[in-house]
Amino acid sequence: MMKKLLNTLYVLSEDLYLALDNENVAAKREGEIVGRVPLHTLTAIISFSYLGASPALMGECAERGIALSFFNPRGKFLADVHGERYGNVSLRRLQHKMTSDREKSVPIARNFILGKVYNSKWVLERARRDHGLRIDCDSVELACSKMANSLERIRVCEDLDSLRGIEGDAAAEYFSVFDELILRNKEAFFYRGRSRRPPCDRVNAMLSLFYSVLARDCSYALEGVGLDPYFGFLHVDRPGRRSLALDLMEEVRPVFVDRFVITAINNQIVSEHSFEELPTGETYLSEKGRRALFDSWQERKRSMIAHPFLKEKIPRGLVPHIQAQLLAKAMRGEIDGYPPFLWK
Repeated sequence: MMKKLLNTLYVLSEDLYLALDNENVAAKREGEIVGRVPLHTLTAIISFSYLGASPALMGECAERGIALSFFNPRGKFLADVHGERYGNVSLRRLQHKMTSDREKSVPIARNFILGKVYNSKWVLERARRDHGLRIDCDSVELACSKMANSLERIRVCEDLDSLRGIEGDAAAEYFSVFDELILRNKEAFFYRGRSRRPPCDRVNAMLSLFYSVLARDCSYALEGVGLDPYFGFLHVDRPGRRSLALDLMEEVRPVFVDRFVITAINNQIVSEHSFEELPTGETYLSEKGRRALFDSWQERKRSMIAHPFLKEKIPRGLVPHIQAQLLAKAMRGEIDGYPPFLWK
């Protein structure tokens, strides 16, 4: 039952067309079926193909509640297909009321940021502990010290704009030493700062793609408990932006995406040949690179991690779903505040 939440089909070849074949999703290349997967085994389909999917398949996915997301082969998110929403009307009404009230938004937003800064700091602490002889420990230790100060400021902050400012300062400290975590092939893999649209180096290409994937996972998890992913506590509402999904993602992305990317580099899951670079400087994963990374991503989602609130080990892929449930409970007043996911 829990494992089913992890059943995501990734379509990584850009020349495949997806169609409905009885109770299956069929992948076709030049009209020939090259693979089938039963729909009842899936909770999500993520496609990187130029060719898209048939209306019949999209309709069946919507009816079955299978999230169908389209990215272009370079990893840019294009669109989602969703059916009728069955969310809890009372919970969504409460959410819209709370997100419009700055006083009620602050405690939840504060815990999102608290989780993010805590986990970011711990990522650096783990690197300092495990690879102290291979990194600039003084620089990392200084960044950790400043982030510890940010955590104290977050705990007593009562203003959303101030929270965003503290988070920005802490993120700057974290990313100022992020390059220290890269231990192999430094000529090909380096971090000089965030470049998003478009990514201009290999590290940013991986970060941007998997931040998008994690945001989709968080969005699906929120919808699964009846929350509206578009109305956030921390991120400002904008047309088409899943603000609450971005809120929920903040606390887990250092643990889930940042460490995943660093591990992929240091364990040589990817190399400089896993990417395509355009004359304009834009850098993207190749089909081979995407395949290697998504295989590793799925394996990592199945690995176990200790949940600090539940006090038990669960598959990593379930963490967004558990956090979405805890958020809904906190909003209803069933638990005393929203407990962020604090990794150790």
